[in-house]
Amino acid sequence: MKDDMSNQSPVWSRDEVQSPCVRICVVHPEARLCTGCLRSIDEITRWSKMSNAERAEVMEALPARAGQLSKRRGGREARLKRGT
Repeated sequence: MKDDMSNQSPVWSRDEVQSPCVRICVVHPEARLCTGCLRSIDEITRWSKMSNAERAEVMEALPARAGQLSKRRGGREARLKRGT
């Protein structure tokens, strides 16, 4: 018997918005967004329960979020100097 996952199965042909995850899961410390996919922790957590319309809204907002991520310079030492 051939174990073939046919594209005609409803399980494999669902029409839903796919996750933007790129498997770089690091949360920016100030913007509180994933640096890989630009989603918030709440959006990542709720993704599997969101409707297609909600997912589409998030996907549409992602490109504008890239500007919120600034590169951290100096790490811990710079934070201590700033007093934060």
